[in-house]
Amino acid sequence: MESSSQDRNLPASERKLKKARDDGQVTRSRDLSHLAVLGAGALGLMALAPLMFERLKLQLSQQLAFDASAITQPGMMLTRLQDMAMVGLLGCVVFAAITMTVAALSAVAAGGWVASLKPIMPDFSRLNPLKGFGRMFTKDKLSEVVKMSFITAVLIAIGTTYLSSSMHSLASLVMQPSAAAIHHLTDWLKAGMGLLLLVLLLVAMVDVPLQSFLHKSRMKMSHQEVKQEHKESDGNPQMKSKLRRRQREISQGNSVGAVPKADFVLMNPTHFAVAIRYDDKTMRAPQVISKGADLLAMKIRDVAKLHSIPVLQSPMLARALYANAELDQDIPASLYTAVAQVLAYIYRLKAAMRGDGPMPGDPPQPFIPAELDPLSKVVANTPAT
Repeated sequence: MESSSQDRNLPASERKLKKARDDGQVTRSRDLSHLAVLGAGALGLMALAPLMFERLKLQLSQQLAFDASAITQPGMMLTRLQDMAMVGLLGCVVFAAITMTVAALSAVAAGGWVASLKPIMPDFSRLNPLKGFGRMFTKDKLSEVVKMSFITAVLIAIGTTYLSSSMHSLASLVMQPSAAAIHHLTDWLKAGMGLLLLVLLLVAMVDVPLQSFLHKSRMKMSHQEVKQEHKESDGNPQMKSKLRRRQREISQGNSVGAVPKADFVLMNPTHFAVAIRYDDKTMRAPQVISKGADLLAMKIRDVAKLHSIPVLQSPMLARALYANAELDQDIPASLYTAVAQVLAYIYRLKAAMRGDGPMPGDPPQPFIPAELDPLSKVVANTPAT
């Protein structure tokens, strides 16, 4: 079930933000784009206008010059018209390139560069009039309408004030020479455009952080979505458990090669096998260098016998070491005494085999705390019938 918007009160994760960016959903400010386009257009027009005016004036003077060659060669007039059209077209192309470049840069400045084709892919669900009608009354649309209404009102007020204050001076331009009138009109247009751009600049300064806030609000997640994302990122707990168990089995299987280095092997009697090694010069405590269950236990036993490693039957100790000791790590401190008793027996056994002492009796069966024996846990948890 999809969480309602009221439940989405957690900030978006990096994974969700990245997915949204891949889908083309990033912060975009239309007012910043409007400011960039109008500002670049105004500056480009101011920079290109003198040059274009001179070029067009030159072309127009050539168009209006008639001589004998123009009368005898009518095709020359068409050539002059093409040259004049090329000058105008070149100016338009340069102007369009400037505005398009600045518009693209303004979009990148607001939300960064996004290489995604999904926003321009056809979405036939948008053709549904009911959904389209519903999208007209969202929080984003409401804020957009309020913002545009406010901007329109401000621009109308500034434009009305500016026109009313300069109408008398504009009317007097008809009494001035053409050059002076054009210069004064240019200054009037620059001042008006400056006021317009100033309003758009103030609006963009508000709109950019506003759009960032709205985008983060849309990307918020519910607790259920966060849990689902963690589950997808980390994997299903059951699958992770199976994977860890498989990795542990592989690790235990690879440890069979360490059995020839063991001092002895403990078994239970066929289900579990644990190979123990202790070197008092390099180890603080005995270590389990190989362990396994069932078929792997049989493999450990066979390897131990092949290399003349003593194999002892100590069910409780074998189960405790298998369940609580990690490979190539010190055994638990609670099992020090039990393993020490077995080690002492092994040392006496090896000494007797070398002829340095009598043969020891039966192998010891050391005491094992019940909480370390997995079989004792199973029996204790089994309900009475």
